[in-house]
Amino acid sequence: MAERVEGYATEGENTIEERHVGAMWELEQKLDQPMDEEANKLKNMYREKGLSMLMLLRLSFQSLGIVYGDLGTSPLYVFYNTFPDGISDSEDVIGALSLIIYSLLLIPLIKYVIIVCKANDNGQGGTLAIYSLLCRHAKVKLIPNQQRSDEDLTTYSRTLLPEGSFAAKTKKWLESKESRKKALLFIVLLGTCMMIGDGILTPAISVLSATGGIKVISPKMSSDIVVLVSIIILIGLFSMQHYGTDKVGWLFAPIVFIWFLFIGATGMYNICKHDTSVLKAFSPTYIYLYFKRRGLDGWISLGGILLSITGTEALYADIAYFPLLAIQLAFTFFVFPCLLLAYCGQAAYLVNNKDHYKDAFYASMPDSVYWPMFVVATGAAIVGSQATISGTYSIIKQAVSHGCFPRVKIVHTSKKFLGQIYCPDINWILMVGCIAVTASFKNQSQIGNAYGTAVVLVMLATTLLMILIMLLVWRCHWILVLIFAVLSLGVELSYFSAVTWKINQGGWVPLIIAAISLLVMSVWHYATVKKYEFEVHSKVSMSWILGLGPSLGLVRVPGIGLVYTELASGVPHIFSHFITNLPAIHSVVVFVCVKYLPVYTVPEEERFLVKRIGPKTFRMFRCVARYGYKDLHRKDDDFENKLLNNLFSFIRIETMMEPASNSSTYSSAYSLNHTQESREDLIHNNNNIDEFSSMVDYTVSTLDTIVPADNRLSFSQNNTVDEEEAEEEDELQFLKTCKESGVVHIMGNTVVKARNGSWLPKKIAIDYIYAFLAKICRENSVILHVPHETLLNVGQVFYV
Repeated sequence: MAERVEGYATEGENTIEERHVGAMWELEQKLDQPMDEEANKLKNMYREKGLSMLMLLRLSFQSLGIVYGDLGTSPLYVFYNTFPDGISDSEDVIGALSLIIYSLLLIPLIKYVIIVCKANDNGQGGTLAIYSLLCRHAKVKLIPNQQRSDEDLTTYSRTLLPEGSFAAKTKKWLESKESRKKALLFIVLLGTCMMIGDGILTPAISVLSATGGIKVISPKMSSDIVVLVSIIILIGLFSMQHYGTDKVGWLFAPIVFIWFLFIGATGMYNICKHDTSVLKAFSPTYIYLYFKRRGLDGWISLGGILLSITGTEALYADIAYFPLLAIQLAFTFFVFPCLLLAYCGQAAYLVNNKDHYKDAFYASMPDSVYWPMFVVATGAAIVGSQATISGTYSIIKQAVSHGCFPRVKIVHTSKKFLGQIYCPDINWILMVGCIAVTASFKNQSQIGNAYGTAVVLVMLATTLLMILIMLLVWRCHWILVLIFAVLSLGVELSYFSAVTWKINQGGWVPLIIAAISLLVMSVWHYATVKKYEFEVHSKVSMSWILGLGPSLGLVRVPGIGLVYTELASGVPHIFSHFITNLPAIHSVVVFVCVKYLPVYTVPEEERFLVKRIGPKTFRMFRCVARYGYKDLHRKDDDFENKLLNNLFSFIRIETMMEPASNSSTYSSAYSLNHTQESREDLIHNNNNIDEFSSMVDYTVSTLDTIVPADNRLSFSQNNTVDEEEAEEEDELQFLKTCKESGVVHIMGNTVVKARNGSWLPKKIAIDYIYAFLAKICRENSVILHVPHETLLNVGQVFYV
């Protein structure tokens, strides 16, 4: 079926209902109430298990491979990117080392490990996780599909703000204007796009820096060979992604553990052998002297110093894998000291060997451990890259759930850990990007400039979001928030000002990646919001449906019709369009709303909410299937059976609790007297929207047919089932019989187009960019694993 309608702006789902007054409106509200009661029945609290010290130490060890691989490989390239033109004074090395020490202290340790990591959404980290946390504490989501019943989820944790408090005023200020909500989403998407850029730049610089050690032994070797070896390793790395980290994950922690021991021990060796005076860099005085001596060049070199804290943003994104305390212990007592020793050792070597600034890491290695270190360094680079790539998959999944990214294929790679996923489309895009960056730049310096730009923008986005978390969620005193903001923004804006000087030297790469990603996300989210607003505006009043009577004025064919909609309340426009053009509907109709909530997961036993719509004789229900941003639709989930089982359970509970239910006695006289009149009104209403095409686009199973005459159920246009017999018949058996007759999934195939007269950028965004994305992305029916033979698509076009 094809339909042409206009899109309308709306402020929420209650816009239409507010037009209805009097008894009819009250009747509609009575028959289609929110699902608060059903949600309360499902609520079941869980208790976290305490961890023993032995288990905590074990998890701390395992966290090394997943969380700290990226941060641990930074010593490979920091000093080269800090002094790309060489070292003129030994005191410059001391000043740079002092900057590295205090950067590691302020950003990874104090800001992230101690403060930011506590701002997690039930263990989930990253900018989108913070956004979900804010959406639960303030009405900042641009798609207003949340209901009171959603707050009863066990994973929907939030704190109530006292009236008149600074937090409450901040919340009111944030909610008061749509532009502020859009600005907040822009910051979130910017941080997300930069993390996607990290997924391209981290493998490129890590692998290239690790393999570059070959030239220390063979100085005459061409750089092209190093680049070729790096590309081969990158192709192998991305080609193995479909196996998942679970298959080789047991190797990650030992490799990174050995790596940190190597760089820590080598650093201690170099300090003792070359120059112990480098330890004076722990005095911040040398930072002042460094800038005084080098001036603008010293300030620009902050772009290289910044690389010493790369991987910190990945640390925050990967905290879901382990308890926070295990991550804090691993960094504070092992990772942090090893990194300090590694940088101090390199600095001690460079003080006496200033000409080796390009290969300081490998040149400072004793000859006896060179090849073992080269192997371990390459392994650590691969592990660090793997962590960033896996984090990118998780971020894409979160963005899809928030309606900010086209639907892509997501595959589980582990039966034990549901969080380990693989996105084939994204994987090959990342691989092509990595190879292009590595082959184009061929050196660490320009890739390092690009990497630094991406990292600092993610940190700035996280700081801005953390300010809101401290105000709305933690309810910290404004003075504490101000101290955090001044210190964090002061350091990060200093880094940002430094990397802006290197935009023309490779810093433009993440900006291009972010611009493309941001364009895709913005266009997709804009169209998603407009589609939702259209559904809200054009939904059908329940009073019209009741006016059609138990048979809805249609032929009630055997079977169950699952009508999918974005709405959690009300009858969708797709239903009225369907019955207007094809006056037949299934014996049982279930309006199914699959929606994503700003929570990391919805427990399986709380996923479905079921409600009856209208009298029992109508055989109409509503089912809301709720998912978190980490939940996946697996092929073996069997969505259809789970939905129907919950429907059967609802009927059993309803029968036990209301043995003498009067739901079938709702104003049947009103329904029968107004059947014909309401049907004419419904058709007239649809015709007022626009003309309808007579084309029908559908795919239906042979199960969706009229049953033979010997079937014990009788169906006709004027009289489906005698009311007295229907009341006597067991409803549960009736539903099971309908299920055996066939289940059909009715989905809307909506095409969005720009309205005539729209300005040119809008036409390009909707008619070309969104149309292309919608064409290549996965259909909802594929994501929900709906069998093609039971799918019926109802086409409609609306203009925005």
